Amino acid sequence: MSQRILIVDDDKWVVKAVRGYLEQAHFEVSTAYDGKDAIAQFERVRPDLVILDWMLPEIDGLSVAERMREISQVPIIMLTAKTDEDDRLAGFSSGVDDYVVKPFSARELEARVRAVLRRSENKKTPVLEVGGLRLDLEQRQVWVEGKPVELSAMAFDLLAFLMRHPGRVFTRLELLEAVRGESYSGFERSIDSHIKRLRQKIEPDPHDPHYILTVFGVGYKLAKGEER
Repeated sequence: MSQRILIVDDDKWVVKAVRGYLEQAHFEVSTAYDGKDAIAQFERVRPDLVILDWMLPEIDGLSVAERMREISQVPIIMLTAKTDEDDRLAGFSSGVDDYVVKPFSARELEARVRAVLRRSENKKTPVLEVGGLRLDLEQRQVWVEGKPVELSAMAFDLLAFLMRHPGRVFTRLELLEAVRGESYSGFERSIDSHIKRLRQKIEPDPHDPHYILTVFGVGYKLAKGEER
């Protein structure tokens, strides 16, 4: 299931550009153009993350963030032209998780979105278990059938992402974007090398994998317990 993003900005061109980019990155996107509508959309859509402009009509962005924080811990990224330390501190006090300063690139914003979502998921589910795999996100430790294994940072992040979505098939590009925030199609084949090294660490037989399965013509998935 796609993660839901709510974009709030009174600049319709910004909303259109960001929405188009995030939808291409396989997010489900909703929009609002003022503070009052933002709160209504938030309560209706229940997004996984909010991209919120500071300067909004009806209700300003800081007040919107505070309202959202009263009912939810959903991550919030603030869009702002304000760069003073006092402004940033005011934003963090209202519950904002990260800042993106205008003007910004869509690629930068997507990378921030993925990073904030990863941090949010880590807080919600510090330990993941699928089949014989157990992964502690806080300690960054992995066990296979009860035995600890050492993974590189990239291998750990890749396994953690797959374990959050057991049974779901991801393309190479989707995996690269998820763990590194990169969307250059020329680099997507590098995922094959990372998968190969990860299999060497966690599979009883890397040539006949039980955990990370290849879906030919598409990409990879983590097998659910019953698929092994």
